[in-house]
Amino acid sequence: MAAVGPNLGRVLPGSSILFLCDMQEKFRHVAYFPQIVSVAARMLKVARLLEVPAVLTEQYPTGLGPTVPELGAGGLRPVAKTCFSMVPAVQQELDNRPQLRSVLLCGIEAHACILNTALDLLDRGLQVHVVVDACSSRNQVDRLVALARMRQSGAFLSTSEGLILQLVGDAAHPRFKEIQKIIKE
Repeated sequence: MAAVGPNLGRVLPGSSILFLCDMQEKFRHVAYFPQIVSVAARMLKVARLLEVPAVLTEQYPTGLGPTVPELGAGGLRPVAKTCFSMVPAVQQELDNRPQLRSVLLCGIEAHACILNTALDLLDRGLQVHVVVDACSSRNQVDRLVALARMRQSGAFLSTSEGLILQLVGDAAHPRFKEIQKIIKE
């Protein structure tokens, strides 16, 4: 029997899920919002091609509005929440996926819902991959401290392209050319 190796944070399509957190109309003032949404939309397109499930939340949608249309989340039913973590709102989705090992986490705001979601997922024993180019806060001090805090707690900080290439795994993948075009958009 082989010894258990270190937690390397490998990402595989069959054991991953994409979390899209609170990219809503009233958050348009958040730093780098258009870029965050664009990168998260790219992650969602690739997830759909590779059949990686995705979950979308909205923080208090009555006050903060709906998910912005440019995310391209048509077909996903947003889960409303008031908690500063996605986990309580999507608990059943997590429970229904016993093969789940990795959560790819995008959204707003890094120091609130992203941080608390990451901590809750880590508590459940899941690997958390924070897509740093798809997460932001109203100010960059909050964003940078939240990213450092998540890393201290055991989350992996990654870029969208790095995670996409891990999911694809090989240039010989039948969808690689299609995904390569999405990366370059």
